[in-house]
Amino acid sequence: MRQVLCFSFFICLCICAASANVVRKAPDFTWPGAGSKARSLRSLKGQPVVLVIAATPRSGAFRKQIKWLDQTYSQLAAKGTIFIAAFREGEGPVKSDIPFVVANNGSGVAGAYGVEGDFALVVIGKDGNVDYQTDQVRTGERVRDVIINNYEVQAATRK
Repeated sequence: MRQVLCFSFFICLCICAASANVVRKAPDFTWPGAGSKARSLRSLKGQPVVLVIAATPRSGAFRKQIKWLDQTYSQLAAKGTIFIAAFREGEGPVKSDIPFVVANNGSGVAGAYGVEGDFALVVIGKDGNVDYQTDQVRTGERVRDVIINNYEVQAATRK
């Protein structure tokens, strides 16, 4: 019996260790670019991306997230961060000094990222992987820290 418990514990430990290193490639999506040429998320590889998914540009969570991002925008822009908004129920301009790209298929983007609620924040690293995803509004400092940590991990991995 003791051997079975030890073996079961060992298997659970291996599964947990393996899942801790799971890399989740960011699902690709497109938006209209200049001259009616579509751009895609894959074309941004090498740059961190902050993707904000919301019901509308007027939703409370979206506006609150924008206020937090405004506070660290200059630091995020210095890292080459691209900001993308995807709206599930309609489109419209984003009222912010941050230059947001607006994805034209917000419902499709939300579905690709498994977002079922009215709000999600996704940080995609410059390697094209999802580094962080939440359905909660987060401070700009938290977003900045995720991006900086991604740079540090990738730099350490290259050594």
